[in-house]
Amino acid sequence: MASNATTKFFALSQSFSFSDIIVIGAYFLLNVAVGIWSSCRVSRNTLNGYFLAGRDMAWWPIGASLFASSEGSGLFIGLAGTGAAGGIAVAGFEWNATYVLLALAWIFVPVYVSSGIVTMPEYLGRRFGGERIRMYLSALSLMLSVFTKISTDLYSGALFIQVCLGWNLYLSTVLMLVVTALYTIAGGLAAVIYTDTLQTFIMIIGAVILTITAFNEIGGYGKLESIYLEAVPKKIIPNTTCHLPRHDAMHLFRDPVHGDLPWPGMTLGLTILATWYWCTDQHLSLHNSITTE
Repeated sequence: MASNATTKFFALSQSFSFSDIIVIGAYFLLNVAVGIWSSCRVSRNTLNGYFLAGRDMAWWPIGASLFASSEGSGLFIGLAGTGAAGGIAVAGFEWNATYVLLALAWIFVPVYVSSGIVTMPEYLGRRFGGERIRMYLSALSLMLSVFTKISTDLYSGALFIQVCLGWNLYLSTVLMLVVTALYTIAGGLAAVIYTDTLQTFIMIIGAVILTITAFNEIGGYGKLESIYLEAVPKKIIPNTTCHLPRHDAMHLFRDPVHGDLPWPGMTLGLTILATWYWCTDQHLSLHNSITTE
């Protein structure tokens, strides 16, 4: 029964025209082309050129790559779904990053640059000495990346391809891995940065167009508030209220006692997690070492 419902959903969702397929195909080809072009701009014959893009990147592609590294398909699909289910308070996770990124620019990056480190395990090794702490953080960072970032981004991206084109979920995952591997392995970090820059522009432009179109269709933010509170699904779970719209859905700062995302935790407690993610996460800290010399 469930598989039949899923099949019908995918059949209904495949309303793309031939021009839409061309746009999707052009996007993948453009990513590969940018990756090949960028790999020719930096010497890949040295470790510094391959893994650090020669340390001669301008500030704007580094910033765009940081944006694309943190704002992926998992965020677009997952955070949007969480917002639809629980309200706008989930925006606090991104809002919290505003002042933490200032700390990254003014406190953490100068330390990384002056110490000449490339990775966080390397920094801890220099700071405290020994190899065990380096190996521990390397293994921990690898597991966290696989189970909390790479897997979710691959799943959400493959889910988008499956919904749009009706392809098998595993085939879609392999396709994304192959396309990414082509320019990453061939071009090194320079290819990653420039393809991230391309995707940053695509994500920002696409998100702005989608937002404007959605608000025009629904009739503005005020109309969204009233319609959301009436949005009760047809299929519900008996004896539960998880399907009902929250009365505080449009409140960014929730009640400190009864709120699902209490404002003290969102404004203060989340800062600890945000500092790790934005300032010391191995996934993002590598970009901090690629500065203009």
